Amino acid sequence: MAADPGVAKTHTWAGRLVAVISDGSAVLGLGDIGPAASLPVMEGKAALFKTFADLDSIPLVLDTQDVEEIVRTVKLLRPSFGAVNLEDIAAPRCFEIEQRLIEELDIPVMHDDQHGTAVVALAALINAAKVVEKDIDALKVVIAGAGAAGIAITEILLAEGVQDVVLMDSQGIISPDREDLNAIKAGYAARTNARGLVGGPKEALKGADVFIGVSGGKIPEEYLTELASDAVVFALANPDPEIVPEVAARYATVVATGRSDFPNQINNVLAFPGIFRGALDSGATRITAAMKLEAAKAIAAIAEKDGLTAGYIVPSALDPRVAPAVAEAVAACAPATPVG
Repeated sequence: MAADPGVAKTHTWAGRLVAVISDGSAVLGLGDIGPAASLPVMEGKAALFKTFADLDSIPLVLDTQDVEEIVRTVKLLRPSFGAVNLEDIAAPRCFEIEQRLIEELDIPVMHDDQHGTAVVALAALINAAKVVEKDIDALKVVIAGAGAAGIAITEILLAEGVQDVVLMDSQGIISPDREDLNAIKAGYAARTNARGLVGGPKEALKGADVFIGVSGGKIPEEYLTELASDAVVFALANPDPEIVPEVAARYATVVATGRSDFPNQINNVLAFPGIFRGALDSGATRITAAMKLEAAKAIAAIAEKDGLTAGYIVPSALDPRVAPAVAEAVAACAPATPVG
């Protein structure tokens, strides 16, 4: 292997091994609990990789929240694995870490809290739009939460052709006139909110076809009266949705959450096992925007084949058909997809 480093892919497990890497700073429902406390979550992620995609993975929790230290550590460990799943790293640090590793490593890297959530949300929205008989590119979409998931959902919706996206953070609608925006939010202020809305949730929701919540902030019921007819509500904060599903259903035709005890669960496990399996099967060195779009369409297609209803727009998180379908779609897309 010293003479031919490529042999490591065929004579060791490195080429098929996913490193699940976290600093424990943004664990779902628990927040910044640190590396040791987050390790069981990473171990659970590894179990999901094996169960749904038959991929081995190793959980690695790092005792630092320094971007340079995290990037350097992952780069030093690179010979031991073939892909990197970043997990539960707080925004905005997660954006820089992911981008740096994508640029500096020659293997697939994906922050699942961003892109796994975005892929499944898009899959659900593709089918929700069909249920309510609206064109997806004409939807007026409001996204509450400008952290990892909110930014990634915004990005994938824009890539899919949705033209009217309004992004909100805890201070209200993100718009160019705001002087308190970090560089990432300022960039999206220039790419979203085409109608120039200002204010908070009430103003954003007026006439909106879709509300997607990934913030945990509560939305008062009276604001929902501002929604358009046949609206779609994805209240994805977990365990406490931004809008209680029973309340959302009074104003929306289709309702989804991040919880397993309500219909239409938006669960990352529908995306990440198949995405990584497809990337590794194809020999891809990056997980591109096109691969994520194809993953979303593959998920949506399974539910559509079964027959869409307001209570069924995405497959069950435990559906064994999903990961193979996603892997096949991602692998087929990868060779023809330009890196970038």
